[in-house]
Amino acid sequence: MTSPKYVRTTGAVLAAMACLLGAGCSAGGSSTASSGSAGSVPGRAGVPARAAAGASAGYRGAALDSLPVTSAESIVYTASLTVRAAHLSQAAARASQLARAAGGYVSGENASVDRAHPDRSTISMQLKIPVAAYAGTLSTLSTRLGSRLSLAQHAQDVTETVADVSSRVASARDAISQLRKLLARAGSVGSLLDVQNQINAEETGLESLLARQRALAHQTAFGTVSLLLVSKPVPAVKHKKTTGGFVAGLVAGWHGLVRVVSVLLTGAGAALPFAVILALAGYLAWRGRRWLLRRRPRPATAGPGGPGPAATE
Repeated sequence: MTSPKYVRTTGAVLAAMACLLGAGCSAGGSSTASSGSAGSVPGRAGVPARAAAGASAGYRGAALDSLPVTSAESIVYTASLTVRAAHLSQAAARASQLARAAGGYVSGENASVDRAHPDRSTISMQLKIPVAAYAGTLSTLSTRLGSRLSLAQHAQDVTETVADVSSRVASARDAISQLRKLLARAGSVGSLLDVQNQINAEETGLESLLARQRALAHQTAFGTVSLLLVSKPVPAVKHKKTTGGFVAGLVAGWHGLVRVVSVLLTGAGAALPFAVILALAGYLAWRGRRWLLRRRPRPATAGPGGPGPAATE
C-alpha cells in the first residue's frame, strides 16, 4: 500500500514538473523576442493551479493503477533453541554442517569457555536457513545435537510491508523517468537546475528503498535460528549422612577395631617372611653348637682320695 504522504509528495513533484514544462515551452516560444531573461523562469506564474492539480491527480491515478500485486505471503521466521550437549565443540561443528547442508550458513558464533568450571561453558550461534528447509533443519538441530532444553518459534507476516516498499520503488522509478523526460524539455538554466535537483533527491530516496527491499527479501528467504549450546553439569558428590548416639559410637568403634586389626595383620604378614628366615638361622646355630659340644673331649675325673698315684715302670 502506497503511503498517502508519499503520494502527496509525488503529486507536488508532478505539479512542479507541469509548471516547469510550461515554463520551458513559454521560454522556447519567446526566446527570439527577449534574450536577456534567460536566467529567469518565465511562464511559471502563468500556469493555472487547476491545471497543476489536474496533472497531479492524473499521475496519482496512473501510479495507483501500475502498482504491483503481491499474491504470495512474505513471512519472517525466527527461532531460539537451547541444547545441552556432552561435547560443545563437536555439537557446534555438527550444527554448522547441518546449516550448510540445507543451503544456509553461520552468520555469527560466540564461545565462552570456563576451564575452572567446565559446566558453565557455552557456545552461541546464529544460523541462516533457507525457508524451504527451515522446519526440517530446526527439527534435526533439536534432536541431533543433544538434549533440548527450550525452543521458541516466531513467524512475522511482512506481506504488507513488502508490498508497500515495492510500490514505493515503482513510484520512485516512474517519477525519475518523468523527471528525466522533463529535463530534456527544460528551456532555461533555472529550470534545468530545479529538475536536476529533484532527480537527485528522488534517486537518493530510491537507493534507500532498494536497500530496504533487499533486506526484506533476505529476511523472508532465510529463517534465523539462534542456537545456544550448554555443557552438561558435573555430577555432585554425595556425602553420607552421619548419626549420633550409641549406635553411631558402636559403629565408629567397630570400624576403628577393624582398622587396627587390619593394620596388625598387615604388619604380621609383612614380617612373616623375615621371621621364618630368622627362626631357620637360629635352629641351625643351635644344632651346630650341640654338634661342637659332642666333639669336644671330656676331662679325666679324680677319685675321692685325690689323685691316684703316678704310674711306675
